[in-house]
Amino acid sequence: MTEQPTLHGTRAPTAEGVARAAAKVAAILAPTPLLPFEIDDQTVWGKAECLQPIGAFKIRGAWHRLTELSEAERQRGVVGVSSGNHAQGVAWAARRLGIGATIVMPRDAPQVKLDGTRALGAEVVLYDRATQSREAIAAELCASSGATLVHAFADPWVIEGQGSAGIEIAAQMKTRAGGGPTRIVTPCGGGGLSAGLALACPDAEIIPVEPEGWDDVRRSLAAREIVPVGPNPPATACDALQTLSTQPINFAVLRAHCGYGVSVSEAEVRAAQRFAFARLRLVLEPGGSAALAAALAGKVPLEGRTAILLTGGNTDRSAFAKVLEEDG
Repeated sequence: MTEQPTLHGTRAPTAEGVARAAAKVAAILAPTPLLPFEIDDQTVWGKAECLQPIGAFKIRGAWHRLTELSEAERQRGVVGVSSGNHAQGVAWAARRLGIGATIVMPRDAPQVKLDGTRALGAEVVLYDRATQSREAIAAELCASSGATLVHAFADPWVIEGQGSAGIEIAAQMKTRAGGGPTRIVTPCGGGGLSAGLALACPDAEIIPVEPEGWDDVRRSLAAREIVPVGPNPPATACDALQTLSTQPINFAVLRAHCGYGVSVSEAEVRAAQRFAFARLRLVLEPGGSAALAAALAGKVPLEGRTAILLTGGNTDRSAFAKVLEEDG
């Protein structure tokens, strides 16, 4: 099949690529659990990606991307940019493959994510979100070393790797729910996971969920063109979803497969974290609970066979304790 050119300079992500990524992921990682539970008398299915070895789904895209590097590229290493989950995914894959990894991370990233990335053997370069460009820092690192940039979401291999979660969901729901998902609700930052799920499950409705004020994908879908986050976006606990703009490689898939997106408030996110802990016995970070927050708040339909991505559980102990101490 002829690959389609994109701004990535190589190719567009494909359903065939997702299937190949899923086979590679299945060879090294067990499927994460798919948990049935009730919301407003509707059975929904939670995909517990928070139980991955690094505590988040990002391990999927990182593994698919790094295993595609040539031997020469492996020798030169990789550079990633991340607030923490992609960082740990790249670091985990790099350590397993014997590849050097440098990750550009914000100084205010959760300490648990900084510590986890360093523990996996990656070099961490810190930057200030307000005054420095992480893209510029990463570009300089790549230029000086010849390393390959592993983008957190605007990379065809990363998109395909994230889509492997959809392959698992479809197989699990076919066995346990009588058919594949009719709807998948997912947290969304830059759109890598949402795009991958759309390629993996083209017959399902894919609903991206973002924090209020950081809902550029929602607004882009409504406008049918990329609309970046506005100036002075509000503070959010969803550090994993603080993306200023989706990219053309992601939006091309999202526009073709996603009708709309929704946004959730900080209070709705905290309520979802408490629900997951009390009802599912799961620890979710704020960004990882965004899709569940939308479902609990009645912002997405739940009839049919609805899957909800529980994408990450990397939250600092003190921050999570404060969430649990709040009144419901």
